[in-house]
Amino acid sequence: MKTRLLLFLLAALPCIGFAADVSGTWKAEFDTQIGRQKYTYTLKQDGDKLTGKANAEVNDQKREVELKDGKVDGDKVSFVEMLNFNGNEIKITYSGTIANNEMKLTREVGTFAKEEIVAKREGGEPPRAAGQRGGRGFGGPITLGPDDKAAFPTPPEGFDTAREGIPHGKVEMVEYDSKSVGNKRKALVYTPPGYSSAQKYPVLYLLHGIGGDEEEWRRGGHPEIILDNLLAEKKAVPMIIVMPNGRAQPNDRAGTNAMATAPAFGKFDKDLIGDLIPFIESKYSVKKDRESRALAGLSMGGGQSLNFGLANLDTFVWVGGFSSAPNTKPAAELVPDPENAKKKLKLLYISCGNKDGLIRISQGVHAYLKENGVPHIWHVDEHAHDFHHWKKALYNFSQLIFKPAAAP
Repeated sequence: MKTRLLLFLLAALPCIGFAADVSGTWKAEFDTQIGRQKYTYTLKQDGDKLTGKANAEVNDQKREVELKDGKVDGDKVSFVEMLNFNGNEIKITYSGTIANNEMKLTREVGTFAKEEIVAKREGGEPPRAAGQRGGRGFGGPITLGPDDKAAFPTPPEGFDTAREGIPHGKVEMVEYDSKSVGNKRKALVYTPPGYSSAQKYPVLYLLHGIGGDEEEWRRGGHPEIILDNLLAEKKAVPMIIVMPNGRAQPNDRAGTNAMATAPAFGKFDKDLIGDLIPFIESKYSVKKDRESRALAGLSMGGGQSLNFGLANLDTFVWVGGFSSAPNTKPAAELVPDPENAKKKLKLLYISCGNKDGLIRISQGVHAYLKENGVPHIWHVDEHAHDFHHWKKALYNFSQLIFKPAAAP
């Protein structure tokens, strides 16, 4: 009898669901809008309860936080990371499954961002972003449709490499008084080769991402090189490029938690239109009509460009969003009056990489514009959420602006 009972229990063991053993040290690396993050999770399991801490590193900044509300249910695991930055409580939730020495987790930063990550138990294989072969894998699943294809060929090799034997423009840092923010602010300004006060130039205002600042474009994208090369080939109109800090608050550095500065990005339109543009138009020899101003940006700056550009068509008529982030307003709010947009816009350029988890933001804008007959360019290339895409977007966009008949 005992032997038969033992055999029955042994046969039944595979069907019994035991809770996974999560205790231990886990490591994950993944790309986010504020840069590549490195995490070490130290977890302790007691029954179905889970406690622990996380040590995070991003942009040479480190922090340690306690983990809360941890739970293990079979192969399912969840916990919460709470961050307090300048009085702002930010809730980061993790949920997913564990198998062997790997946790596949969905990491949600409030309602702002979502990443699919993989954490490896210490001593296992190097961690990587789930479902990605490289680049930034945050944002969620990627579903491509028939419209999600390239509108332009791949730029020629060397389009972003400095060349000898051609004229070069100048890049300088300037400071301006911001009434809306209440202090002096910085902006990087590119003037084209041969800049002269005897000529009037159009201006492109070029915005950075949530983890960047006025130097991000020069560090990662080198607009000065791209424009020098295009101007040497007579493919672009001589223009001034202004790269401001889109974080409209007195301390406009990204800090250790750039996500907490998101509200300051939403207020940048007051600084841009009320303070920066008047400063540029007083200091440089520029054209001051709306057809001589363009606004574009990457990620968070792409969302700003769509939000502010489309809301101010008497100020900007050339607008570009490069892999725009979730700060982008719903399409119906961006363009509440399609007929007015058709009349006033010279170019609306939207682009994203087909490996970018944020592509659904731009897909939604494109779908609305297409449904309402608003002319625009929708360009999807083979990249992720990175400067490979953003440099090429700038290369395409800058050849179209300040020219007639830019949009198809």
